[in-house]
Amino acid sequence: MRRDMLTIGAFARACRLSPKALRLYDELELLRPARVDPHTGYRYYALGQLEQARLVAWLRRLGMPLARIREVCALEPEAAAREIRAYWARVEAETAVRRDLAAFLVDHLTEETRKDTTMLELRYFAHSDRGRVRPANQDTAYAGARLLAVADGFGPAGAPASSAAVEALRFLDTQEVPAGSVLNLLEDAVQGATEAVRDATDDPDANGTTLTALLWTGSRLALVHIGDSRAYLLRDGELFRITHDHTVVQSLIDEGRLTEEEATAHPQRTLLLKALGTGTPDLRLHDAAPGDRYLLCSDGLPTVLPDARIRELLSTGAPDVAVSALVDAANEAGGPDNVSCVVADVVREPS
Repeated sequence: MRRDMLTIGAFARACRLSPKALRLYDELELLRPARVDPHTGYRYYALGQLEQARLVAWLRRLGMPLARIREVCALEPEAAAREIRAYWARVEAETAVRRDLAAFLVDHLTEETRKDTTMLELRYFAHSDRGRVRPANQDTAYAGARLLAVADGFGPAGAPASSAAVEALRFLDTQEVPAGSVLNLLEDAVQGATEAVRDATDDPDANGTTLTALLWTGSRLALVHIGDSRAYLLRDGELFRITHDHTVVQSLIDEGRLTEEEATAHPQRTLLLKALGTGTPDLRLHDAAPGDRYLLCSDGLPTVLPDARIRELLSTGAPDVAVSALVDAANEAGGPDNVSCVVADVVREPS
């Protein structure tokens, strides 16, 4: 045997993959041996294959599927790094959803926690404005005791699309929401909203809408989000964005190919990757606390106002005062797009 060749056992020890795994990767054409003895069928590996084998082992430890590993291993290092970064961003997003659900289940099954969190309610206000440039308003904003929603329509029938989406959810505002099944209830309602949008437009391929909504259970808020409308949480003076834009530009940021500063001037910053009916929406639960303030808005607000300015204006007065301040500021900044805002406070019910 040549000096630069290792038996499968020696190679397994060097790269920390088991012989069984190496045989599997050979069958999948993921990591082929350098030589196979024609008489015994015994596998031999070259020393130069150790780096690839270690990469495969590391990616498996990340939990990456074998099919995805095959694609990554075929790339140049820089492109492979981008793929790994994008994969891990998705893993973290999925983990966050499971973490929120686990937290909900723990609280839901703890009697004292339920007693402490059920005496809360929402105080809210919503307003939608055409802005200073657009000839019509294609946004729809809604706020009720249980449902908060913003939809931003696009295409010739964008206004009917956004209106149909929100209208299809309004039944949620009139019935008691069971905390244990709120995500399933919201998911079913969104499917109905998708069908309503298709019925409201002659050409679903040319028209559509984003949708960001919060459903109140009396102790928590269930979020559904798709597109580039946004939801923010103002808690203890700090502003947190609780949605993730489904846009080309945001995907480039996630992959490390674009900075937040560069994104503001990118020519494709309004190009959506997903809208209602063209992808799976994000669904998750948020614990609420007295004093929390939530903002739902169409992209006409963050396009012209930085987060620091949004935080400042969102901290102003009652919900109606804050909404007016945000809409006025967007228009004073040029109002290039429709702008819609929903602001809701989590407060203790009066005894």
